Amino acid sequence: MTFTSTMKAVILAAGKGTRMGNLTANLPKPMVRVEGKPVLEHIVEGLRDEAGIRDLFIIVGWCGDVIRNHFGDGRRWDVHISYGEQKIQDGTGKAPELAKDWVGSDHFLLTYGDILLRPATDYALLVDSFREDGVIALKDGQDLTKGGAVVLNHDGFMIDLVEKGGSGHVPANAYYNAGIYLLMPQIFKYTAALEKSPRGEYEFTDALKAIVKAGARLRGVTLRREWADVRDPSVLAELNNRPR
Repeated sequence: MTFTSTMKAVILAAGKGTRMGNLTANLPKPMVRVEGKPVLEHIVEGLRDEAGIRDLFIIVGWCGDVIRNHFGDGRRWDVHISYGEQKIQDGTGKAPELAKDWVGSDHFLLTYGDILLRPATDYALLVDSFREDGVIALKDGQDLTKGGAVVLNHDGFMIDLVEKGGSGHVPANAYYNAGIYLLMPQIFKYTAALEKSPRGEYEFTDALKAIVKAGARLRGVTLRREWADVRDPSVLAELNNRPR
């Protein structure tokens, strides 16, 4: 199976980002600026330039008009942008379903709107690695107790995903979930069946675990270049204060 630049991308950009404090009082978290431009703009340009993806669906929520007004239909960036609105902030599990009809029968890349790749060449790496049912991006050198730990089998395919070390221990063959996925539309069968987690939210990672349990092969691909989860002011400050 070979995939081309006709791939679509869905970007989850509905969150406020409570850990950002006053920085997101009137701003969606993906619109905080790194080196003079919103993180979301870095993502749009990276998908366009490195993966050839020009058909984008942005899921907005908190202060969504800020994103709509900034990007419009995407023409300024030589892309086409459609939108969906997550009206209830109940987790990442159900949010992708807003793009279900737009995705149709196509494969697509899904990314959180606060994940920054620099340089963005790893988008091309992920697209080029899509051979089976999907890809899950991984990152080495991260604290597995602070994020999802993706467990791989000996062939490099996901067999489990432990959220923030929730099992009490992290398996030796686990890698940090980098928050970028390449998927087939069959994933929506599993998001539709989600139930809320103990913290009262629908978790997209639960859909990933379910589709793998059903036999799907999600290849783990380790990112080679810089990756950042722009999750709080300290990360943002570090990114903006580095020598260029």
